[in-house]
Amino acid sequence: MVELCGREAEVAAVAGMLAGARGGESAVLVVRGEPGIGKTALLDHAAVTAGGMRVVRGTGVEFEAELPYSGLQLLLRPAVGGLSALPAPQREALEVACGLRAGGGADPMLVGLAVLSLLTDFAGADGVLCLVDDAQWLDRASRDALLFAARRLRAEGVVMIFAVRDGEGAFPAAGLPELRLGGLSPEAAAALLDRSPLAPVVRYRLLSEAGGNPLALLELPVALAAEGDAAFAPGALPLTDRLRLAFHGQVSRMPEACQSVLLTAAAEESGEVAVILRAAAALGATVEALAPAEEAGLVLRGDVEGTIRFRHPLVRAAVYQRALLGQRLAVHRALAEVLDAPEQSDRRAWHLAAAATGPDEKVAVVLERAAVRARERSGHKAAAAAYEQAARLSVGAEARARREVLAAEAALEAGDLERASVLGTSASRRLEQDPVGNARIAAVRAHVDFWQGSYAAAHRALVDGAAVVGDVDPDRAAALLVQAVHPSWYLGEGVLAGTLERLTALALDGTSPFAPIGLFLAHLDRGHAGRPPSLGDTLEVVRRRVPDQVLMILCGAALALGQDAEAHAMATELAAEQRDRGGAGRLPTVLFFVAEGEVFTGRHLDALATASEALELAGDTGQRQWVGQFSSVLAYLDAARGLEDDCRRNAEEGLAGAAVGGVSPGAPWAHWSLGLLDLGLGRAEAALARFERLTREPMRHHICATRATPDLVESAVRVGAPERAVEPLERFERWAESVRQPWADALVLRCRGLLAADERAEVFYTEALSLHDRDDRAVEYARTALLYGEWLRRARRKAEARGRLEDALDVFDRLGMRPWAERARGELTATGVQDRGARGGGAAAVLTPQELQIVRLAARGLSNRDIAAQLFLSHRTVGYHLYKAYPKLGVASRGELKDVADLLGL
Repeated sequence: MVELCGREAEVAAVAGMLAGARGGESAVLVVRGEPGIGKTALLDHAAVTAGGMRVVRGTGVEFEAELPYSGLQLLLRPAVGGLSALPAPQREALEVACGLRAGGGADPMLVGLAVLSLLTDFAGADGVLCLVDDAQWLDRASRDALLFAARRLRAEGVVMIFAVRDGEGAFPAAGLPELRLGGLSPEAAAALLDRSPLAPVVRYRLLSEAGGNPLALLELPVALAAEGDAAFAPGALPLTDRLRLAFHGQVSRMPEACQSVLLTAAAEESGEVAVILRAAAALGATVEALAPAEEAGLVLRGDVEGTIRFRHPLVRAAVYQRALLGQRLAVHRALAEVLDAPEQSDRRAWHLAAAATGPDEKVAVVLERAAVRARERSGHKAAAAAYEQAARLSVGAEARARREVLAAEAALEAGDLERASVLGTSASRRLEQDPVGNARIAAVRAHVDFWQGSYAAAHRALVDGAAVVGDVDPDRAAALLVQAVHPSWYLGEGVLAGTLERLTALALDGTSPFAPIGLFLAHLDRGHAGRPPSLGDTLEVVRRRVPDQVLMILCGAALALGQDAEAHAMATELAAEQRDRGGAGRLPTVLFFVAEGEVFTGRHLDALATASEALELAGDTGQRQWVGQFSSVLAYLDAARGLEDDCRRNAEEGLAGAAVGGVSPGAPWAHWSLGLLDLGLGRAEAALARFERLTREPMRHHICATRATPDLVESAVRVGAPERAVEPLERFERWAESVRQPWADALVLRCRGLLAADERAEVFYTEALSLHDRDDRAVEYARTALLYGEWLRRARRKAEARGRLEDALDVFDRLGMRPWAERARGELTATGVQDRGARGGGAAAVLTPQELQIVRLAARGLSNRDIAAQLFLSHRTVGYHLYKAYPKLGVASRGELKDVADLLGL
């Protein structure tokens, strides 16, 4: 048992997590604190007290951050025997990540899902404890995969604990539970120090100097005994440096040959004894030379057979930093020589780079190859580092510039916006006569600006880049301008129109896929004449010839052009492809268009499930833009159900993070949602003010502004100011005429009915109802039926009104649209129908959005593992949600689900 002095609360927290895991619950904890504060000791305690639980343990190493998935490989060694049980895409992704097979291109989130599945299976009946020390030094790919797995933990019996050092590296873990370790209390510090026999004056001094740091309380007495007072002038150095000096002293007392082996171990992050001893032998050291360090406890047996590890990361740092430059260079050269197996190529490349003393094209080429391999495995941060180092070692300005461009692109893919910007600026200074290179840098700069909310700067970079490369490579220019449509969307109609004009003016070859894309997107300009081509026809020409990013832009454009069914079908197809390939990081973008299509067609139950899943995924993958977007979509669904507090909370999230020179991405949906909330709750004046915000720049061309127009007209009529609806309705009528969809024409007729004199209103309402699709767009049908029923009731045609109001009420009750249902119910009561109270809301009232998704997939015959792969969960979590759903649906087994799902319309 590892005894921890003064850590009763922390020990209790860990014990609670372990107890929960034995009962099938999962938990994650990030432990933060300064070096020596006791993080490693707490992990040791967790491992010793895990009982029958399996334990996997790894450590981030500062020198391995350039090797993608190196941390994951070491951590998962005990569990890789279970790879064969994983779904094929997950198994293949994790095998590539762990270097067990050739290949690449796996989404890091798919690797994370594979980690989740592997740990779930490895947990067995007793659970598994996953410990990662010095997590701030994990390579980016390993970190992202582990954090994704941690955020998806539910009911697997998995406990993950990350120990993170303050002030060094980075380990962003927003949303995960954290525990910050501070110094020990004076009483606990004194008890710990009492383990060493010390004179009272020395004891007092060490208590003062250590500040409650447990490692200092244990190590400084040893150093003081060996070095004397000279080594520890009070306040001369920060505590971390003083501890490092203490370890310096211990290393310095080792024989020279032992120091040589220790330096080799410090430079080789894997800790593989065979590699370390082969390299040390080239420097004249033997295995026997390591014995003094082992006896002194500087190195210990590793968690994996055939490896060694340093007692504390500061020991490794002390060994490496105290060595002379010439000694370090010699060690790296020796390691590069012995790392001669194909699977060791990346480690060899970095040791060659560390041994280089100036430009070396041969080493630069080796590093560039390592970067390519890293990029193929989605290790984008590692690729950026390798490209950048290759650029530094390049011989010639052209080679350096080319590699800096590659480094900038890889840094952007890694999400390191600051580094991408710096590298792009450096490369651009060397690319004056290279239009294609400049265009690539323009794309990097634009993405950096866009994700930082500077839409105007992003747009300018893309337009300027297209202008530079237009004569040389029109297709590349077109690709930049298609991307420019996205930021211009947030900058107003004029900017959007100018972007589209540039796109259509390009001299594209007739075989270019961007020619039909430009023709389709041109209709986003409200001044463009004629009916837009169908999305289906456009996709038939370009489907396999452009990246998914372009297809997503086409989906959004199709929704803006009223092609809801085709856009939803395309987005659903893209979403299925992303699920199949494990593209959790890309899925939120596609699901946004799926959710929009579901809202526009009144499938609120589907939209709730889609947006809830996507919001969680966006949060788990750090995509703040989509967090705001999906929060706003959920705000709309809250508004429809009259959930005021939820609606306002979600809308605030959507309005957060306003852009520079534009609107926040979630703002249009947020304003529509708040307006709909006010309209449903009878606050027509407040609703009208919200809707009128959408009619002004830079939002009036947005999809929400268009779709909210019928709500604006109703609000204006209710406040007795129909004139405020005239211009927005004229604009909506022009849009409806251009898209030529029956449902759009029905909405125009509803608005005319609201504004018409009594003798004309009925004609408009009846024509609108005849055009509405009662099955596929039930909400719009119901709202028109409600308005017509209200008109009939006011005309004292109560018998006729009842049928329309009953139709509306059925829809509103079924979808849980309480304010609208109450309004319809009140009108029915006024016609003489007895109030029978609210009717059941069906599955929407009993299942959570995640339960709904799981039940649907289970009803289709998918296994728990299949469902888990689709929803980026573990199969145990799927089982947990199914068994919660069964009693809600009144079923006892999986076999009964299909009939119940069909009955409830799931």
